[in-house]
Amino acid sequence: MIDIIVVFPQIKDGQGIRNLLVRNGYRVGIACTSGAQAKSYMDNIDYGIVVCGYKFSDMMYSELYHDLGPTFEMLLVASRAKLEEGVADGIVCVEMPLKSYDLLNTLEMMMQALERIRKKGRRQPKERNIAQKAIIDEAKKLLMDTRNMTEEEAHRFIQKSSMDSGTNMVETAQMVLQIMH
Repeated sequence: MIDIIVVFPQIKDGQGIRNLLVRNGYRVGIACTSGAQAKSYMDNIDYGIVVCGYKFSDMMYSELYHDLGPTFEMLLVASRAKLEEGVADGIVCVEMPLKSYDLLNTLEMMMQALERIRKKGRRQPKERNIAQKAIIDEAKKLLMDTRNMTEEEAHRFIQKSSMDSGTNMVETAQMVLQIMH
């Protein structure tokens, strides 16, 4: 799921944009006045779009932009004068005074692009850390010792059990270890 974070120095401005987005079917996670609040919220979500003004109570939009991960986008709402000063590459802009259809159309385009990134990321297998690999290896070894399986058969058993139960391989390996110990 893609969350929208609204950040404006005046809470009434942020809430106005939030309400517009919610009325048009978007999921807005938070409307806040500071970059720190936005960052704190971003720590709890995987994908998101930050809809923001030029300056917050604690930082400029550019500072927040530099802290965004690859699964976040920024939509800057600012005056023509501010936009003409220059905006970093990768930031999408909508000019003030704000027209709701401009905001909604731009946001929809960004949501579609981020959704493609999200789906692409899901298709790529996640890298396991050393501890996770060790759990899987231990479960395979236990299956090999107790059930006379080859390493390949043990791996397939964990993999198939994982798919059947809807859990990932590490969780399935942990269950194998718990049940068989």
